[in-house]
Amino acid sequence: MSVLHTALLVLAIGTLVLYTLSATAMYFGNRRITLLSDVPPLERSPAPTVSVIVAARDEERGLEQALTSVLGQDYPAYEVIAVNDRSTDGTAAILERMTRANDRLRIVSVSDLPPGWLGKNHALHLGAAQASGEFLVFTDADVVMDSTVLSRALHYTLQHRIDHLAISPRVVLHGFLLNALLGMFTLSFNGFVQPWKARDPNSSKHIGMGAFNLVRAAVYRALGGHEAIRMRPDDDMKLGKLIKSRGYNQDFVVGGSLISVEWYSSLRAMIGGLTKNMFAGADYRLSAAVGSVAALFLIYVWPFFALLATGGSVRVVNALVVLTVLMAFAVAAGYVNISRVCTLALPLAALLLAWIILRSTAVTLWNGGIEWRGTRYPLKELRANKV
Repeated sequence: MSVLHTALLVLAIGTLVLYTLSATAMYFGNRRITLLSDVPPLERSPAPTVSVIVAARDEERGLEQALTSVLGQDYPAYEVIAVNDRSTDGTAAILERMTRANDRLRIVSVSDLPPGWLGKNHALHLGAAQASGEFLVFTDADVVMDSTVLSRALHYTLQHRIDHLAISPRVVLHGFLLNALLGMFTLSFNGFVQPWKARDPNSSKHIGMGAFNLVRAAVYRALGGHEAIRMRPDDDMKLGKLIKSRGYNQDFVVGGSLISVEWYSSLRAMIGGLTKNMFAGADYRLSAAVGSVAALFLIYVWPFFALLATGGSVRVVNALVVLTVLMAFAVAAGYVNISRVCTLALPLAALLLAWIILRSTAVTLWNGGIEWRGTRYPLKELRANKV
């Protein structure tokens, strides 16, 4: 047996063992996560007051549908604060018209962005400062909610005595490749974040969702609001990390069909959006970004190639790796409601995700920062905001 054959066999066996353990943990961990549809609406009276805060910058495309769903909640005690963050399209006009028709809705307008803040984070921070609710819900301007979402979320939060509840939406994407990439992203996210551990006070794992982050107002203010994460593009996750690290209780629920968002309208838009965020997810560390790419290649690409390029025991073990990976991807596809046919594109989706991570890293380093919605943010300031 040659040295190369031995090395490839050891690699294949190691990958099989480690990935089997990871896939098993993901399978049983995800089964412990609650579905929002299984949580009944809150019947407690009086119900705690809630302030829903929406940051909107140039969101005319989906804003009205999203806000209409938020304003249509079957919950007795809530307000909606929409922050118009320097919009240049029809966002302001839509908000003004909707405010005249619904007294639950208030508008906060931002004309200038102060130094040292990302636009969205600043908008959410300002909106929260105007909020009167006992609980705050941070959501995006394109998230559509069933009328029972607030009631179910508050029921779960009060029942389990938690301080922060993150709810994942059903992501709507159009096209085979986009959905395959969503499945790959979900599988990677679950393996790295392990959201079922968010409720474990002995685990450092944390969670946050831009679509729906519910936080006790007293906890949010005790943390100083978004001040500590003012320059984080991954503000939703970092808010969750901040809450968990301070000893507060946190949990995660799958929203399923009750809450949805069209993530990106095209592959081009997805690549552009993730280019802004992926290097931030690696905490702007080149080693972490390269390590993530290497892991994607070794787990999701090489075993498939090895079926053609190797033989004997190496091929057999890699075949077992491929089988395990395909099963894990199929399970992940079920969780995000995409066709399991997308499993066929797994290696291509992994290569695309790896390329996006590399692109995000290269573009951010080359430009010395990121550009987000017309504003440039220097890398030095982004890196300085460590959480």
